[in-house]
Amino acid sequence: MKDFAANSTHVKLVGRTQFSDGILWTAFSGSGASFIITAKKLTVTFAGDSGARARKADGNTNLARVAVYVNGKRVIDERLLKQEQTYTVFDVPETQTVSVDVIKLSETAMSIAGIKKISADAAAVVTPAAAKSHRIEIIGDSITCGYGVDDENRDHHFSTATEDVTKSYSYKTVKALDADYSMVAISGWGIISGWTDDDTKKVDQQLPLYYDKVGFSYNTYAGGKQLQTTNWDFSRFIPDIIVINLGTNDDSYCAGKRECEDEYSKQYTEFLKIVRKNNPRAHIVCSLGIMGDRLFHAVEKAAADYSAETGDTNVSTFHFTPQNSADGYAADWHPTEATHTKEAASLTAEVKTIMAW
Repeated sequence: MKDFAANSTHVKLVGRTQFSDGILWTAFSGSGASFIITAKKLTVTFAGDSGARARKADGNTNLARVAVYVNGKRVIDERLLKQEQTYTVFDVPETQTVSVDVIKLSETAMSIAGIKKISADAAAVVTPAAAKSHRIEIIGDSITCGYGVDDENRDHHFSTATEDVTKSYSYKTVKALDADYSMVAISGWGIISGWTDDDTKKVDQQLPLYYDKVGFSYNTYAGGKQLQTTNWDFSRFIPDIIVINLGTNDDSYCAGKRECEDEYSKQYTEFLKIVRKNNPRAHIVCSLGIMGDRLFHAVEKAAADYSAETGDTNVSTFHFTPQNSADGYAADWHPTEATHTKEAASLTAEVKTIMAW
């Protein structure tokens, strides 16, 4: 067998990743690697972060969940229990040429996953997948991550075992647009506050604090390193359009209070300046509504204030349709895949209209 590093020589890097000591560490939901391989046999070896332990999966709800696809079909779906795990992707008698996607299904805060090596038979050829003609970045929270989508019981709670970004509106949208993508999303986080049930402002869960980082995780990798200490190089991914879907968690803190909503709008406007500074040409869509739209008027105000102050009119707003009980609820009242599919269709149509794609 011959080993190939998961670097830009052999794979297309997807989302925000960090190559360290020969390992490609995947951060936010949907990050990973895509490549074309001509071979008879393929294995992928993953590295676990500080939270990966040799224990039963049921004993840890936060283990990184990863998937491997061959020609668009999922053939591996696992959570990383150990510091190193190798999976056979295919082993066939005749040489074949296929596309392979390695995708981190779960979110960055709870755990990250490393692609340590790609191994194939000695005559194998591994090359990066082709770049697509469109690029989109989606900034969000648990909805964007696909929180609980594999558990359609509203009374159940978070587990990486039931979180799957590929079933979320975000991934469904980028697939429908046939776009390369990057996602920046953490469950429970917002613009001015993370989710709260006691009026306490969760200022440590403000996504803008880490927008310019590779990621954020409570776990470490490669002997104690943290994603949030490494700045993201925005030249690595230059989106044509950016969709911001933040406010669901802020609303738990604002709770209809005018002064809090004004603070949300003000800080949202400041975040738009940060996003624009790092993405000078992208159209920015400010959206909200899937799990409630009470703050949408504040989103509209933030976008209008930003344009009035800066003169930048390459910004718009988009109102998602709030989820319908007829489509059910996933864990902690999150959207089901049926809801995500509907929301993706509406967002896809909006992007096509804006970008003339």
